[in-house]
Amino acid sequence: MPNLGRSPPRRNIRHLAPHRHCAKGRPAKGTRAIFPEPVWLAPILALLLGYLLGSIPFGLILTRMGGAGDLREIGSGNIGATNVLRTGHRGLAVATLLLDIGKGFLAVWLAARLGADPKALERLAAVGVMAGHCFSVFLRFRGGKGVATLLGVALAIEPLYGLFYALVWLMLLWLVRVSSVAGLSAVVILPLIAVYFGNVFYVMMFTAFALLVIWKHRENVVRLFRGEEPRIGESRAG
Repeated sequence: MPNLGRSPPRRNIRHLAPHRHCAKGRPAKGTRAIFPEPVWLAPILALLLGYLLGSIPFGLILTRMGGAGDLREIGSGNIGATNVLRTGHRGLAVATLLLDIGKGFLAVWLAARLGADPKALERLAAVGVMAGHCFSVFLRFRGGKGVATLLGVALAIEPLYGLFYALVWLMLLWLVRVSSVAGLSAVVILPLIAVYFGNVFYVMMFTAFALLVIWKHRENVVRLFRGEEPRIGESRAG
């Protein structure tokens, strides 16, 4: 019999409506944001974020706050933890080391959350933070030597790489007590670790970082060949 006087059954509109968002809150395929984000925005932000974080000279800031004077006029003039130790403030040296590691880690970690391609953004932030630490905009494009900051980068990108890096660094610090020997050995090991795991991009990236760190240590290398490189805690330039 015809269905007289009754309205046709309602279809489940909610069921048939297209899902506009995926589970993580991002637009699903085939949908457009009201204000589309430029594809270049996240990469530029990652690079700038890394550079500005890397440019913060924690060693210089902490020694000034601690009454130790201008770190650039002490020992080697470097802004890293080894030179902070020459001021006699071990606590400030440890804090500088941890903060330099931390800014490398934080730059990469934050950049991965800026867009849809976290790995690419991590790499851009890594480039930015290393450039910022070695060529700080706050120090007229002079800066540190990059060993501690590179450890933070490695820990954020591939924790296992960072673990090997830290073990080599700490072991040689304990055995030879020459900061430059330990640091340079660690940065050279890093691309070799990437070779072992077969990651071609990381081989290239960590090789470039290693060359940068070695170049920043060029005066240390000369002193090493002359037998004049000081051990940790000595007051001579290093």
